Amino acid sequence: MSQVDWLSHLLQIVTITGQLEVRCAYGAPWRVVWSQAAANEIPYHVIVKGRAIIEDPETRTARELVGGDVVLLPHGAAHVLHDGSGQTPIHTRQYRGSAGWTLSENDGDGEQLDLLCGRFFIAPPHDRLIRSYMPANLVTRAMNGHGEDEIGSASNQLASLVRLMRMESSGDKAGGRAILNALSSALFTLVLRAASASDSAPAGLLALAGHPRLAPAIAAMFAEPTRSWKLPDLADLCGMSRATFMRHFQDRLGRSALDLLTDLRMSLAANELRKPAISTEAVAETVGYQSVSAFRRVFAERMGMTPGEWRRLAYNGEQAGEAQDL
Repeated sequence: MSQVDWLSHLLQIVTITGQLEVRCAYGAPWRVVWSQAAANEIPYHVIVKGRAIIEDPETRTARELVGGDVVLLPHGAAHVLHDGSGQTPIHTRQYRGSAGWTLSENDGDGEQLDLLCGRFFIAPPHDRLIRSYMPANLVTRAMNGHGEDEIGSASNQLASLVRLMRMESSGDKAGGRAILNALSSALFTLVLRAASASDSAPAGLLALAGHPRLAPAIAAMFAEPTRSWKLPDLADLCGMSRATFMRHFQDRLGRSALDLLTDLRMSLAANELRKPAISTEAVAETVGYQSVSAFRRVFAERMGMTPGEWRRLAYNGEQAGEAQDL
């Protein structure tokens, strides 16, 4: 079983799409303020060229970003991007392109910045799963390596993707919106791949999946989340004792293996409950529950609503979407 295919399994459960919204071409001084994102949205920024400071007003932390850096904010936190000079930002102009994104420019003659900004959209109710297991901020470097081992690396692939996004956003071309949205969706996957493969993977699922001894358990749980896994089974896959496995898992994820497995099952259940022909009892059995009452209780605890409430919400959402398409 592939130890890295957990990401494909995750993205089969959770549908994530992307959209480029703004390309910023600024000269210092400049400043951009982003408010708290909606529950099902993850903002992203790609520093194509130049330098930027990203600040979190709530935690009062700041970090410098340079060309090649890609930052995701899985928790959707409010944040500020600026040039770091502290000077009054120069007025900007916006131009709306036919491809659906906006070009924002200023007349600053200071250090130049080329920045791509957009959002990822998480199909509800899976935002909880993503935010529970991802860090608040995720920064990955897209790098061009020329060695034989580096050409196929995640960071090198990320650099190639960023180049494509920059080329597509340099003007209005046929199919530009569709291509940019598709590239944005691929960006999410490549950032997670690069982060989990790095030596300094952030805390949470990425650190867990990138841990060579724990990766077999992650791959198994994502491949077969409805299987009745027991802790000794997962520990055996990793060549560990039950106690050692539990300790390593908890240290890196901040949650137990049972927590992760339950959340995966509830996300699968949410997808199944969208299908009107399948009963709640059948869904409970599909995701590994013999007792429908136990399933209802756990679903309500994890998702904040009962299976019936989610089914109605999903149905009403689909009906509203179909009405908009007419």
